[in-house]
Amino acid sequence: MQTSPAHAAHHDDREIETLEEFDAVVPARGTLAGFRVQAVDLTDRTRELLATDTAGAVFLGCPMRENAAEKIRADGALVFPPVPNLPFDPYRGLLYSPDELFDGLEKGYEQTPDALAYAWFQRTKADGDIYASMLRSVHDDAVSDALDELLRGTRVVGVMGGHAMARGTREYAGAARLGRELARAGLTVATGGGPGAMEAANLGAYAAPFEDAMLDEACDILSEAPSFTPSITDWARAAFEVRARWTRGGPSVGIPTWFYGHEPPNAFASHIAKYFANATREDGLLARSNAGVVFLPGAAGTVQEIFDNATPNYYESRGEPTPMVLVNRVHWTEKLPTWPLLQALARERSMEARIALVDRIEEAGEALKRLTP
Repeated sequence: MQTSPAHAAHHDDREIETLEEFDAVVPARGTLAGFRVQAVDLTDRTRELLATDTAGAVFLGCPMRENAAEKIRADGALVFPPVPNLPFDPYRGLLYSPDELFDGLEKGYEQTPDALAYAWFQRTKADGDIYASMLRSVHDDAVSDALDELLRGTRVVGVMGGHAMARGTREYAGAARLGRELARAGLTVATGGGPGAMEAANLGAYAAPFEDAMLDEACDILSEAPSFTPSITDWARAAFEVRARWTRGGPSVGIPTWFYGHEPPNAFASHIAKYFANATREDGLLARSNAGVVFLPGAAGTVQEIFDNATPNYYESRGEPTPMVLVNRVHWTEKLPTWPLLQALARERSMEARIALVDRIEEAGEALKRLTP
C-alpha cells in the first residue's frame, strides 16, 4: 500500500496532492491547464505559477502569494483559498497518519488535532450553519477520494467489532493475531479505526513483518493502559511506545469518525480515513471491504454493520456477494441472535455460500478462505 508521493501513479493523473508531484509535473508537462491541485503549499512556487498556463485548473486550499493568485484567476482557473482558523484542512489530498492526528500528545490529548477537530464539530454541528456543514462535506469527500486512491487494486478485508474490548484480554490478543494472519496472507486489513477490537486488528497488521514474539510483547506493554477511559492520553502514549520500539510496522487502514468523538482513533492503522459523517464512514468501510468482512462480538454498532453488509450481498448491488464470517456462536445465536436472521435472509440466494459462523477467532481466517470464490 502506497503513501505520498509514490501513490501519484494510482490516481487521476491530473491531480496534484504533494509539492513533489507539483515539481515533477510542471517541467514535464509544461502546463497546469485542467489540473486539480489539492492542499499544496505553493507560497514558494510563485515563479512557476506566473510562467505556467493554468487555464481551467482548480486550486483547492493551496496557500500562494497574491500576485500568483491574481494571474491564475486571470487565466481562468478557480482558486478556493485555504480556510483560516480551522483545526483541519477540508481540501486535504491524502489520508491522515497517526502522527498527524496525535501531534502534540505530550501536552495531553486535548491539544491534538484530533481532539480540536472534534471540539470544532461539537461547536458547529448544532447551529445549522451552511458554511460549517459545507466544510464537513468537502472534507469527507476529499477523504473518500484519498481512500479510493490508496486502495485501488488491493484486496481489502474488514474486521468489525466493539470498542469495549480491553487490552490485555484473551479476546484482544486473538483479534490481533487475526489481523496479523490476514495481513500476512497479503490482504489489506480495514477496521472502524477506533479502540478495542478495531485497534487489535490494526495492531496485528502492524505486527505482521516482525517475529511472532513481538505481538505478545506489544500486548503486554499495551495492557498497562487497558482502555481509553479514564485517560485517552495514557492509552495513546502506550500505543506510541510500541510504535517507537518496533518502527516500520505493516500497513493497514482505519476508518473512524468524529461523530463518535468520545472514541479516539487508534495509532496502529498506518492510514486513517477519519470522517465527520458516520453514515458516509459506515457505508464506505463496508463497500471497500471487497475481500469480505469478519464480525467479532460487538453490540448495536456491529449488528448494524452486519446488515449494512448483508443488504448489498442480498441484492447483489455491488456484484458478487462477498464473504461474511461471524465469530462466537453463543454471542451471535443467543446473546444477540443475528445469525439465524442472516441465515434466513441468505436462504436460496447466492450469498448463502458466502456466510459462515465460527466459534473461535482462530477459525476466522480459514473460514474466509473457504468462502472466497
